[in-house]
Amino acid sequence: MDAPIIEEEDEEALASLVPVPPRRKMHSYSVQFDHQKPHHQIRKHSLDEVPRSTTLGNDAVYFDSSDDEFSTGGVIVGGGNVSDGVNGGEDYAVVTPPPNAGVGEDDVEPLPEFIGAGGGAGIFKVPVRAAVHPGRPPCLELRPHPLRETQAGKFLRNIACTETQLWAGQENGVRVWNMEEAYDAGCGIGGQVRRGDEDTAPFHESVATSPTMCLVADKSNKLLWSGHKDGKIRAWKMDQEQPREASDDSEPFKERISWLAHRGPVNSIVISSYGDMWSCSEGGVIKIWPWDSLEKSLLLKPEEKHMAALLVERSAIDLRTQVTVNGTCSISSSEVKFLLTDSVRAKVWAVQSLSFSIWDARSKDLLKVLNVDGQVECRVDTPPTQDQQGDDETKLKFFSPSKKEKPQGFLQRSRNAIMGAAGAVRRVATRSAGGFAEDTRKTEAIVLAVDGTIWTGNMSGQIVQWDGNGSRLRDVNHHHKPVLCFCTFGDRIYVGYASGYIQVLDPDGKLMASWVSHNEPVIKLAAGGGFIFSLATHGGVRGWYVTSPGPLDNIIRTELSQKEALYARQDNVRILIGTWNVGQGRASHGALMSWLGSVSSDVGIVVVGLQEVDMGAGFLAMSAAKETVGLEGSVVGQWWIDAIGKALDEKNTFERMGSRQLAGLLISLWARKKIRTHVGDLDVAAVPCGFGRAIGNKGGVGLRIRVYDRIMCFVNCHLAAHLEAVNRRNADFNHIFRLMVFSKGQNLSNTAAAGVSTTAYTLKTTTNPTTGTEEVKSDLAAADLIAFFGDFNYRLYGITYDEARDFISQRSFDWLRERDHSSR
Repeated sequence: MDAPIIEEEDEEALASLVPVPPRRKMHSYSVQFDHQKPHHQIRKHSLDEVPRSTTLGNDAVYFDSSDDEFSTGGVIVGGGNVSDGVNGGEDYAVVTPPPNAGVGEDDVEPLPEFIGAGGGAGIFKVPVRAAVHPGRPPCLELRPHPLRETQAGKFLRNIACTETQLWAGQENGVRVWNMEEAYDAGCGIGGQVRRGDEDTAPFHESVATSPTMCLVADKSNKLLWSGHKDGKIRAWKMDQEQPREASDDSEPFKERISWLAHRGPVNSIVISSYGDMWSCSEGGVIKIWPWDSLEKSLLLKPEEKHMAALLVERSAIDLRTQVTVNGTCSISSSEVKFLLTDSVRAKVWAVQSLSFSIWDARSKDLLKVLNVDGQVECRVDTPPTQDQQGDDETKLKFFSPSKKEKPQGFLQRSRNAIMGAAGAVRRVATRSAGGFAEDTRKTEAIVLAVDGTIWTGNMSGQIVQWDGNGSRLRDVNHHHKPVLCFCTFGDRIYVGYASGYIQVLDPDGKLMASWVSHNEPVIKLAAGGGFIFSLATHGGVRGWYVTSPGPLDNIIRTELSQKEALYARQDNVRILIGTWNVGQGRASHGALMSWLGSVSSDVGIVVVGLQEVDMGAGFLAMSAAKETVGLEGSVVGQWWIDAIGKALDEKNTFERMGSRQLAGLLISLWARKKIRTHVGDLDVAAVPCGFGRAIGNKGGVGLRIRVYDRIMCFVNCHLAAHLEAVNRRNADFNHIFRLMVFSKGQNLSNTAAAGVSTTAYTLKTTTNPTTGTEEVKSDLAAADLIAFFGDFNYRLYGITYDEARDFISQRSFDWLRERDHSSR
């Protein structure tokens, strides 16, 4: 039988569709953070000839992974040496597995171990670590950033403050901090420190309740009112005595009174100028609870709480029924998100997504309904209509090939079919997601300023000033991310953004100061006790001095820096990174033990990256289609994860933290059980670099994790093949670095629970990125440590394989480096 004839274009398509598996490559990288171990002097060559980044000077760049303030270059140069980690000049080792670690038999002998030491002026600059960040005001760490997995069922949703206490609403009740104990060491509840609150200032908790949706401090009556997801409103006494002995402190405190206020969740509560309580919920429902009924219920004994609840429930005034005539309601039936009491004019503002309604606090009459653009609406009696979907039907067009055009071969047509299927699925998924896109004009926060004006913020970052009658005065925009919360102190207006920024505005809306307060969205601000407290979605609470920014900041920062040794601590961890192009094969347990099991005895974290786990045209097309709808993984990939976990003694020694698979690329991470309490907040990412930047035969998968409150990113890459494709490999690396966005699926569930629009800050391109002065940095640039590994496909040019082995055995690494494509 004659050999089949393959045309040139079909041969190229075949090469790109199903690339020939390269020679098996297996490496293992081990990074140790250790002060005592001296640098090895084996490698004399340094990176002195590499051009120094012009974006950085000689000054040290400080970085705190909890604030998203990062240096642009990455490395700190001081005294002519390079710091490759937190301790400077850390050693690294490349360990090659024995021959039986391959997929099948292999006669290649293991290469000698390569150990090198960093030095000189490199191109990667790791920021110097410091407990006090010079780029922001010093703050009170009331509750340091807890690991996400420790907050299941008890995420903090909002805060309210008085001069002596800070209250926080959480998913299972409320908690309170006394200001006088804010600087004390955390002791937990009943002397037992709960995971996630190891470094939290002493606090007291309530009995378990439904998730808390809103809080309001009633300072005149020394009560805190809370609205809950089950529709109940609860009152908590501020001056209740807490037991001083640790043995008795575990007893949670109980509410004073409670009653069922709404059928749905209580979104907001305010106390009007006349002492009445206003509350709102879904369906445009607004209710008023007269003060006289509340006062009578509070005078009843705790044993008569059922009678007190019945007394309050019967006194409710439903404003929606009062403005409904002949079945026509004057206000929208959409959800009322916020209420604001205007104590200057005795009015109450009710905020819906795209409209406001203004009420008279005394007569309870509706004064005006206006939209977010300031236009008065006469009547809104129908629910908001959804945007009309475009025509999603796929139109197929058939074209007959031109006589001059050469007909495509079978392989080329197969490649086009794969690209077309992946593109169609992506377009359908994009249109479906676009149908649920939120209007960026939606109001997310509202506050009353000291001069009596009303300030609102929306999802586009725009801040609008209104007068007390609903007339739009001005609008400003100092940041491109959504506004999530406001707070006022004196004539200052504090703004919290989805980017983690806090800005300070004057009464005219001019920007006075701006800094990064958290590395996640700021969902609530509260003023009291000389602080502006900020709450982030991860549950961390920080207090900012009301005098900041100011001269006092430098004094405090200097004192803290001088006494850093008294309160700061350093932790060391060894990290083992292994990479293997498995060529669609599977390894035996003995091979994996020889590769990882023998060198993982003294490491804290193990990261494994595999390439070509599963390939083939059908699998690549299916993987691309699954990615568009949020699905990933394969049976073969799961087999590898289970097999590696077994080799690492997963049940007894290590714990699997997470993994991510993109077609043939797979990355997974394990943490040793003894440091597991300090490892968490795992996020994943994937960037395809294959056909049309859509197929995952080439690309990168990454994991981001917090280790001892430091952010580490690990990226497993498989770059373009072939000797001449150096520029394509460089372009793939740049594409991965710029576009790798880590997903925060677990964070989003907390955010949604906290009542914050998730679309506002999950999409990087939702709003115009050019607005504002802050630089938009990639997710990888926001890390303490970034480890790139995998099958880079860079080659040694002008040298044979045998010659390369000889130079390696002679440890002539400088000569080999001159012929490395990756250094070009």
